[in-house]
Amino acid sequence: MDENHAAAAFTALGQATRLDVMRALLLAGPSGIPAGDLAERLRVPPSTLSFHLRALEGAGLVAATRQGRNLIYAAQLAVLRSLIAFLADACCGGEPERCGDLHRLLDTPLERSAMTAPPTVFNVLFLCTHNSARSIMGEAILSKIGRDHFRAFSAGSSPFENGPLPEVISQLKALGHDVSGLRSKSWDEFTGPDAPRMDFVIALCETLAGQVCPDFGETTVTAAWPLPDPAKFTGNAAERATLLNELYAALRRRLEIFVSLPFATLDRMALKARLDDLAQPHALAR
Repeated sequence: MDENHAAAAFTALGQATRLDVMRALLLAGPSGIPAGDLAERLRVPPSTLSFHLRALEGAGLVAATRQGRNLIYAAQLAVLRSLIAFLADACCGGEPERCGDLHRLLDTPLERSAMTAPPTVFNVLFLCTHNSARSIMGEAILSKIGRDHFRAFSAGSSPFENGPLPEVISQLKALGHDVSGLRSKSWDEFTGPDAPRMDFVIALCETLAGQVCPDFGETTVTAAWPLPDPAKFTGNAAERATLLNELYAALRRRLEIFVSLPFATLDRMALKARLDDLAQPHALAR
Protein backbone atom coordinates (compact mmCIF):
# COMPACT_ATOMS: atom_id res chain seq x y z
CA MET A 1 0.00 0.00 0.00
CA ASP A 2 1.44 3.37 -1.00
CA GLU A 3 1.02 6.71 0.75
CA ASN A 4 -1.88 7.83 -1.44
CA HIS A 5 -3.89 4.66 -0.74
CA ALA A 6 -3.12 4.91 2.97
CA ALA A 7 -4.10 8.58 3.10
CA ALA A 8 -7.38 7.85 1.29
CA ALA A 9 -8.16 5.03 3.74
CA PHE A 10 -7.45 7.17 6.80
CA THR A 11 -9.51 10.01 5.33
CA ALA A 12 -12.45 7.66 4.82
CA LEU A 13 -12.14 6.46 8.42
CA GLY A 14 -11.86 9.96 9.86
CA GLN A 15 -15.54 10.26 10.80
CA ALA A 16 -17.37 8.82 13.80
CA THR A 17 -20.23 7.15 11.88
CA ARG A 18 -17.79 5.46 9.51
CA LEU A 19 -15.81 4.10 12.44
CA ASP A 20 -19.07 2.70 13.84
CA VAL A 21 -19.81 1.13 10.45
CA MET A 22 -16.37 -0.50 10.31
CA ARG A 23 -16.70 -1.89 13.84
CA ALA A 24 -20.15 -3.30 13.04
CA LEU A 25 -18.88 -4.93 9.84
CA LEU A 26 -15.90 -6.41 11.62
CA LEU A 27 -18.27 -7.83 14.23
CA ALA A 28 -20.38 -9.35 11.44
CA GLY A 29 -17.35 -11.17 10.05
CA PRO A 30 -16.57 -12.09 6.43
CA SER A 31 -20.19 -12.98 5.64
CA GLY A 32 -21.14 -9.32 6.04
CA ILE A 33 -24.50 -7.75 6.81
CA PRO A 34 -27.35 -6.31 4.69
CA ALA A 35 -27.31 -2.52 4.39
CA GLY A 36 -30.83 -2.29 5.84
CA ASP A 37 -29.88 -4.28 8.93
CA LEU A 38 -26.75 -2.19 9.35
CA ALA A 39 -28.77 1.04 9.21
CA GLU A 40 -31.19 -0.31 11.81
CA ARG A 41 -28.40 -1.54 14.07
CA LEU A 42 -26.57 1.79 14.00
CA ARG A 43 -29.77 3.87 13.98
CA VAL A 44 -28.56 5.79 10.94
CA PRO A 45 -30.92 6.91 8.14
CA PRO A 46 -30.44 4.70 5.05
CA SER A 47 -29.50 7.67 2.85
CA THR A 48 -26.83 8.79 5.33
CA LEU A 49 -25.51 5.25 5.70
CA SER A 50 -25.34 4.88 1.92
CA PHE A 51 -23.16 7.99 1.69
CA HIS A 52 -20.73 6.70 4.34
CA LEU A 53 -20.63 3.18 2.86
CA ARG A 54 -19.77 4.60 -0.56
CA ALA A 55 -16.86 6.55 0.96
CA LEU A 56 -15.54 3.42 2.68
CA GLU A 57 -16.08 1.36 -0.47
CA GLY A 58 -14.21 3.93 -2.54
CA ALA A 59 -11.23 3.57 -0.21
CA GLY A 60 -11.35 -0.22 -0.57
CA LEU A 61 -12.23 -0.77 3.10
CA VAL A 62 -15.62 -2.40 2.47
CA ALA A 63 -17.17 -4.24 -0.46
CA ALA A 64 -20.75 -4.97 -1.44
CA THR A 65 -22.33 -8.00 -3.08
CA ARG A 66 -25.94 -8.28 -4.21
CA GLN A 67 -28.14 -11.09 -2.92
CA GLY A 68 -31.59 -10.74 -4.44
CA ARG A 69 -32.75 -7.24 -3.54
CA ASN A 70 -30.24 -6.84 -0.71
CA LEU A 71 -26.77 -5.36 -0.78
CA ILE A 72 -24.51 -7.23 1.62
CA TYR A 73 -21.56 -5.23 2.93
CA ALA A 74 -18.43 -6.77 4.42
CA ALA A 75 -15.16 -5.36 5.74
CA GLN A 76 -12.11 -5.96 3.57
CA LEU A 77 -9.81 -7.49 6.16
CA ALA A 78 -6.81 -7.73 3.85
CA VAL A 79 -6.94 -4.00 3.18
CA LEU A 80 -7.24 -3.19 6.87
CA ARG A 81 -4.26 -5.38 7.66
CA SER A 82 -2.36 -3.79 4.80
CA LEU A 83 -3.09 -0.38 6.34
CA ILE A 84 -1.66 -1.50 9.67
CA ALA A 85 1.32 -3.01 7.90
CA PHE A 86 1.92 0.32 6.18
CA LEU A 87 2.19 2.00 9.58
CA ALA A 88 4.44 -0.75 10.93
CA ASP A 89 6.80 -0.78 7.98
CA ALA A 90 9.29 1.58 9.63
CA CYS A 91 8.75 0.15 13.07
CA CYS A 92 11.26 1.33 15.69
CA GLY A 93 13.89 2.52 13.26
CA GLY A 94 15.09 -0.84 12.10
CA GLU A 95 14.63 -2.65 15.44
CA PRO A 96 11.23 -4.30 14.91
CA GLU A 97 11.61 -6.49 17.99
CA ARG A 98 10.98 -3.38 20.07
CA CYS A 99 7.50 -3.10 18.53
CA GLY A 100 6.29 -6.38 20.02
CA ASP A 101 3.70 -8.26 17.97
CA LEU A 102 3.10 -5.35 15.63
CA HIS A 103 6.15 -6.07 13.49
CA ARG A 104 4.92 -9.59 12.77
CA LEU A 105 2.33 -8.10 10.43
CA LEU A 106 5.15 -7.65 7.95
CA ASP A 107 6.25 -11.26 8.13
CA THR A 108 3.07 -13.10 7.13
CA PRO A 109 2.10 -14.02 3.56
CA LEU A 110 -1.37 -12.51 3.96
CA GLU A 111 -0.11 -9.03 4.76
CA ARG A 112 2.57 -9.22 2.13
CA SER A 113 -0.01 -10.08 -0.51
CA ALA A 114 -2.31 -7.29 0.68
CA MET A 115 0.24 -4.48 0.32
CA THR A 116 -1.55 -3.35 -2.82
CA ALA A 117 -5.31 -3.04 -2.45
CA PRO A 118 -7.41 -4.19 -5.39
CA PRO A 119 -8.43 -1.29 -7.63
CA THR A 120 -11.87 0.23 -7.24
CA VAL A 121 -14.11 -0.27 -10.27
CA PHE A 122 -16.58 2.53 -11.01
CA ASN A 123 -19.86 2.17 -12.90
CA VAL A 124 -20.51 5.04 -15.32
CA LEU A 125 -23.80 5.62 -17.17
CA PHE A 126 -24.03 7.93 -20.20
CA LEU A 127 -27.43 9.39 -21.02
CA CYS A 128 -29.00 11.08 -24.03
CA THR A 129 -32.53 11.16 -25.40
CA HIS A 130 -32.38 8.37 -27.98
CA ASN A 131 -29.23 6.49 -26.88
CA SER A 132 -28.23 6.37 -30.52
CA ALA A 133 -25.03 8.41 -30.86
CA ARG A 134 -23.39 10.49 -28.10
CA SER A 135 -24.10 8.13 -25.22
CA ILE A 136 -23.18 5.15 -27.42
CA MET A 137 -19.85 6.87 -28.13
CA GLY A 138 -19.31 7.47 -24.42
CA GLU A 139 -19.94 3.82 -23.58
CA ALA A 140 -17.59 2.60 -26.31
CA ILE A 141 -14.78 5.05 -25.51
CA LEU A 142 -14.79 4.47 -21.76
CA SER A 143 -15.01 0.70 -22.21
CA LYS A 144 -11.79 0.89 -24.21
CA ILE A 145 -9.69 3.40 -22.23
CA GLY A 146 -10.87 2.53 -18.73
CA ARG A 147 -11.15 -1.26 -18.90
CA ASP A 148 -9.60 -2.11 -15.52
CA HIS A 149 -11.20 0.63 -13.45
CA PHE A 150 -14.49 1.53 -15.15
CA ARG A 151 -17.61 -0.25 -16.39
CA ALA A 152 -19.43 1.81 -18.99
CA PHE A 153 -23.16 1.79 -19.76
CA SER A 154 -25.48 3.98 -21.83
CA ALA A 155 -29.22 4.59 -22.01
CA GLY A 156 -31.84 7.11 -23.12
CA SER A 157 -35.22 8.48 -22.16
CA SER A 158 -36.71 7.52 -25.56
CA PRO A 159 -34.35 5.00 -27.17
CA PHE A 160 -34.48 4.50 -30.94
CA GLU A 161 -36.22 1.27 -31.94
CA ASN A 162 -33.78 0.86 -34.84
CA GLY A 163 -30.76 1.09 -32.55
CA PRO A 164 -27.67 3.31 -32.76
CA LEU A 165 -27.02 5.43 -35.85
CA PRO A 166 -25.23 3.28 -38.46
CA GLU A 167 -22.66 6.02 -39.17
CA VAL A 168 -21.76 6.13 -35.46
CA ILE A 169 -21.30 2.37 -35.31
CA SER A 170 -19.19 2.47 -38.48
CA GLN A 171 -17.00 5.21 -37.04
CA LEU A 172 -16.47 3.41 -33.74
CA LYS A 173 -15.67 0.14 -35.51
CA ALA A 174 -13.16 1.91 -37.78
CA LEU A 175 -11.48 3.38 -34.67
CA GLY A 176 -10.99 -0.05 -33.14
CA HIS A 177 -13.90 -0.16 -30.69
CA ASP A 178 -15.86 -3.31 -29.91
CA VAL A 179 -19.39 -2.53 -31.13
CA SER A 180 -20.90 -6.00 -30.69
CA GLY A 181 -22.72 -5.15 -27.47
CA LEU A 182 -23.86 -1.63 -28.31
CA ARG A 183 -27.61 -1.13 -28.45
CA SER A 184 -30.20 1.57 -27.77
CA LYS A 185 -31.95 0.99 -24.44
CA SER A 186 -34.15 2.75 -21.92
CA TRP A 187 -32.77 4.24 -18.74
CA ASP A 188 -35.45 2.17 -16.95
CA GLU A 189 -32.98 -0.74 -17.17
CA PHE A 190 -30.81 1.08 -14.63
CA THR A 191 -33.41 2.09 -12.06
CA GLY A 192 -34.73 -1.24 -10.74
CA PRO A 193 -33.59 -3.06 -7.58
CA ASP A 194 -31.47 -5.49 -9.59
CA ALA A 195 -29.79 -2.82 -11.71
CA PRO A 196 -26.08 -2.12 -11.19
CA ARG A 197 -25.43 0.83 -8.90
CA MET A 198 -24.07 3.84 -10.76
CA ASP A 199 -21.15 5.81 -9.37
CA PHE A 200 -21.34 8.41 -12.14
CA VAL A 201 -24.16 9.48 -14.45
CA ILE A 202 -23.18 11.82 -17.30
CA ALA A 203 -25.84 13.40 -19.53
CA LEU A 204 -24.52 14.22 -23.01
CA CYS A 205 -27.64 15.76 -24.56
CA GLU A 206 -28.23 19.47 -24.91
CA THR A 207 -31.63 18.60 -23.45
CA LEU A 208 -33.31 15.34 -22.47
CA ALA A 209 -36.54 16.30 -24.25
CA GLY A 210 -37.84 18.07 -21.16
CA GLN A 211 -37.77 14.89 -19.11
CA VAL A 212 -36.54 14.60 -15.56
CA CYS A 213 -33.71 12.12 -15.07
CA PRO A 214 -34.38 9.17 -12.75
CA ASP A 215 -33.06 9.24 -9.21
CA PHE A 216 -29.93 7.11 -9.20
CA GLY A 217 -29.26 7.63 -5.47
CA GLU A 218 -27.77 10.33 -3.30
CA THR A 219 -24.22 9.06 -3.63
CA THR A 220 -24.19 9.02 -7.44
CA VAL A 221 -22.12 11.83 -8.94
CA THR A 222 -23.99 13.46 -11.83
CA ALA A 223 -22.78 15.79 -14.56
CA ALA A 224 -23.96 17.32 -17.84
CA TRP A 225 -21.65 17.56 -20.86
CA PRO A 226 -24.00 18.94 -23.55
CA LEU A 227 -22.78 17.96 -27.01
CA PRO A 228 -24.34 18.45 -30.47
CA ASP A 229 -26.65 15.73 -31.80
CA PRO A 230 -25.16 13.84 -34.80
CA ALA A 231 -28.69 13.11 -36.02
CA LYS A 232 -28.99 16.84 -36.78
CA PHE A 233 -25.71 17.14 -38.68
CA THR A 234 -26.21 18.49 -42.21
CA GLY A 235 -24.06 18.62 -45.33
CA ASN A 236 -22.60 15.96 -47.55
CA ALA A 237 -21.09 12.69 -46.33
CA ALA A 238 -17.59 14.15 -45.95
CA GLU A 239 -18.83 17.14 -43.95
CA ARG A 240 -20.91 14.93 -41.67
CA ALA A 241 -17.94 12.63 -41.14
CA THR A 242 -15.79 15.60 -40.13
CA LEU A 243 -18.36 16.77 -37.59
CA LEU A 244 -18.68 13.24 -36.24
CA ASN A 245 -14.91 12.96 -35.83
CA GLU A 246 -14.80 16.30 -33.99
CA LEU A 247 -17.55 15.13 -31.64
CA TYR A 248 -15.72 11.87 -30.98
CA ALA A 249 -12.44 13.70 -30.30
CA ALA A 250 -14.07 16.13 -27.84
CA LEU A 251 -15.78 13.34 -25.92
CA ARG A 252 -12.67 11.15 -25.86
CA ARG A 253 -10.56 14.02 -24.55
CA ARG A 254 -13.01 14.61 -21.70
CA LEU A 255 -13.01 10.93 -20.81
CA GLU A 256 -9.21 10.70 -20.92
CA ILE A 257 -9.10 13.50 -18.34
CA PHE A 258 -11.90 11.85 -16.35
CA VAL A 259 -10.16 8.46 -16.02
CA SER A 260 -6.95 10.16 -14.86
CA LEU A 261 -8.59 12.00 -11.94
CA PRO A 262 -7.17 11.15 -8.47
CA PHE A 263 -10.33 9.37 -7.30
CA ALA A 264 -8.75 8.09 -4.07
CA THR A 265 -8.09 11.61 -2.82
CA LEU A 266 -11.29 13.39 -3.95
CA ASP A 267 -14.58 13.38 -2.06
CA ARG A 268 -17.97 13.39 -3.78
CA MET A 269 -18.30 17.18 -3.96
CA ALA A 270 -14.79 17.56 -5.38
CA LEU A 271 -15.50 14.90 -8.03
CA LYS A 272 -18.73 16.69 -8.93
CA ALA A 273 -16.80 19.94 -9.38
CA ARG A 274 -14.19 18.24 -11.60
CA LEU A 275 -16.88 16.68 -13.82
CA ASP A 276 -18.76 19.97 -14.12
CA ASP A 277 -15.51 21.66 -15.10
CA LEU A 278 -15.03 19.14 -17.91
CA ALA A 279 -18.21 20.48 -19.53
CA GLN A 280 -16.37 23.74 -20.26
CA PRO A 281 -14.38 24.12 -23.50
CA HIS A 282 -11.28 25.36 -21.65
CA ALA A 283 -10.95 21.98 -19.92
CA LEU A 284 -10.03 20.33 -23.22
CA ALA A 285 -7.04 22.60 -23.73
CA ARG A 286 -5.15 21.19 -20.72
